Amino acid sequence: MPRLLAPSQSWLFGRGVDLTVFAGAALVSVALVLAAPWLGAVGDTPLWAWVLLVVCVDVAHVWSTVFRTYLDGEELRRRPALYILAPLAAYVLGVLAHLVSAGTFWRLFAYVALLHFVRQQYGWVALYARRARVSDFERRLDAAAIYAATLGPVLWWHANLPRAFWWFVENDFLAGLPAWVGTLALVAHGLVLGAWVLFQGARVLRGEGLQVGKVLLVLATWVTWFGGIVLAQDDFTFTVMNIVLHGVPYFALLLRYTRGRFAEGGYGPLAPLVRTGLPGFLLFLVALALAEEFLWDRLVWHDRAVLFGASGFTLAPDLLALVVPLLALPQATHYLLDAFIWKPSRDSALLSRLGWAPPAREGSTPGTISASSVAMARPTD
Repeated sequence: MPRLLAPSQSWLFGRGVDLTVFAGAALVSVALVLAAPWLGAVGDTPLWAWVLLVVCVDVAHVWSTVFRTYLDGEELRRRPALYILAPLAAYVLGVLAHLVSAGTFWRLFAYVALLHFVRQQYGWVALYARRARVSDFERRLDAAAIYAATLGPVLWWHANLPRAFWWFVENDFLAGLPAWVGTLALVAHGLVLGAWVLFQGARVLRGEGLQVGKVLLVLATWVTWFGGIVLAQDDFTFTVMNIVLHGVPYFALLLRYTRGRFAEGGYGPLAPLVRTGLPGFLLFLVALALAEEFLWDRLVWHDRAVLFGASGFTLAPDLLALVVPLLALPQATHYLLDAFIWKPSRDSALLSRLGWAPPAREGSTPGTISASSVAMARPTD
């Protein structure tokens, strides 16, 4: 009788956490969408959902990167150029794009965000594959499956614009792809995912077992991207499906890292905050997220007076070209740094802080790092 769990199961954070942050996030997303008529959330995202999802998950997870970077004095001293030049480059590029036009800025920002979202899902599945020591063929098939699950719906979206929702602002994605391209993208994505499912079934029949965490991750990715783009008929559905699976696992990653760094004596004056655990971690991040959104609303959007109060002035276009990229800087910096800070091949302490390797030996010299490539972690069981 085939085994359902192979010896190389290799959960990332542990069975319970993996199931919660990946499969659980997808189930919560689906449940919220199904309950939308009873929650009064059909159509535009209501205020309560915006606070819960956009502020407390999406914006807060962006700010969580500071625990890996700017709140760690040792890390700042190790790579000062990266932490100075990344936000500086993002801001200058943002100002230049906004001076061309606001539409140019938001279009560029939307595509950078899209790339970040896709690469994060690839990073998770690639890490699962490496930790289970799968073959090169299976690794490539896993990559093809996750890219199919994300890019297939995205291409279909581009071929079916306009929709009732958008990434940041209306018309931020380029329109003009013929409808048949979208249809072909869905057919191709179905064929790739079908081949991946058949391969997983063949593994079970051969008695090699099923890496449940990885399988549920790919399934959760497909459900949220296909459901949140192709099947979605309103902004609420897209928002729920887009945010939860992206933000919640990242919280788990940063909390795990923060605990590991704290155990080494990190964070100095902020150590008492870290000692409070998950409640302090989340409250700190939500406070930062609310402060950011307050500035966005008072200076740019002026559309949530119930929450942030009425704003009686409007910034001139030239001033907006300076202010908007500045307000977007936490998010832009998160996108850039996430491409550097999670590559363990040049950071001897990273895996041990995440609990995926024994503590680094004293005297070892950490090097430099990079993003969704947590995927490059050396496997440990």
